[in-house]
Amino acid sequence: MKRFWSEAAAAPREEGWGVLLDGRPVRLPGGAPLAVPAAPLAAAIAAEWQAAGGEKGGEMRMEDVPLTRLAGTAQERIAAEPAAMVAGLAKYAETDLLCYRAEEPKLAAAQAAQWQPWLDWAARQLDAPLLVTAGLMPVPQPPEALAALRRAVAARAPLELAALGVLVPAFGSLVLALAVAEDALEAGAAHALATLDERHQEEFWGLDAEAAARRERVAAEVAVAARLLALLRQGA
Repeated sequence: MKRFWSEAAAAPREEGWGVLLDGRPVRLPGGAPLAVPAAPLAAAIAAEWQAAGGEKGGEMRMEDVPLTRLAGTAQERIAAEPAAMVAGLAKYAETDLLCYRAEEPKLAAAQAAQWQPWLDWAARQLDAPLLVTAGLMPVPQPPEALAALRRAVAARAPLELAALGVLVPAFGSLVLALAVAEDALEAGAAHALATLDERHQEEFWGLDAEAAARRERVAAEVAVAARLLALLRQGA
């Protein structure tokens, strides 16, 4: 779309903070003005609109405003009906990546060394001890642990759920995503943990350019979601 504004700026609203384009509010597809609870997040959203398209009359893409897209998802899709998002994210705990270890000794040892500390973290901080297995056969998880992880997800605000909606499938692990949301684990480190198996295989078979490009795309999406969470913490 053509850029029709010269200046984007964050501005307080009754519902929190919004973004103005030459004095007019950024509106979501449903027509409501964008509103976020934290001034740092509003400022960051305004900055991405200020940069989008270069200057008035330039071409902008929605890919230029990723924080806006996440905030819009939270406001229009999640806030009114968070239960569906909570249920979908909580289900990942049933087959969390960290619980499935390789049978090959070297990879299994690396998984144990790098993954187990985060399962221990979940048991300690979230009261959610999960079981570990070797191979791909599903291991039933304790109902109490699954319930604890669901509560941890349900306690999140819509914007945090939007971020988790990126992080959880990106990692294949609810535990890693919650650790990032709790600011216990850096998002890039979590992505490295989630791709441990893939990178181990590349040691033997060489770099797969397509897989590497996919990792880069996912890493960029993870970085945006993590930035949103960090901006929310700054404004708390």
